[in-house]
Amino acid sequence: MAGQNTLTFTDANFDSDVIKSETPVLVDFWAEWCGPCRMMSPTVDALADDYNGKVKIGKMNVDENPGTPMRYNIRGIPTMLLFKGGSVVEQRVGATGKADLQKMLDGHL
Repeated sequence: MAGQNTLTFTDANFDSDVIKSETPVLVDFWAEWCGPCRMMSPTVDALADDYNGKVKIGKMNVDENPGTPMRYNIRGIPTMLLFKGGSVVEQRVGATGKADLQKMLDGHL
């Protein structure tokens, strides 16, 4: 379902792939049953292609990985968290346009 440059984050790999990342990481918290999440999927995949090598972009299924969303107090999906240096530097909740996400990412490159 994910694009070729879109990563899959899990509770097991979150610290190594996101928190310890040298580059900024955008995490899309989503679920299969969430309509707005499915609507955002092509945008997230396009951003993963556009920012390949500059920002890690991936998705975390909140139903399959409940620990990390609880840790970051994710209450609504889709939620996008941008991590830099192991900390959340920005977030967006709800369906968000590609231009808004690009602006968010560009501000941290």
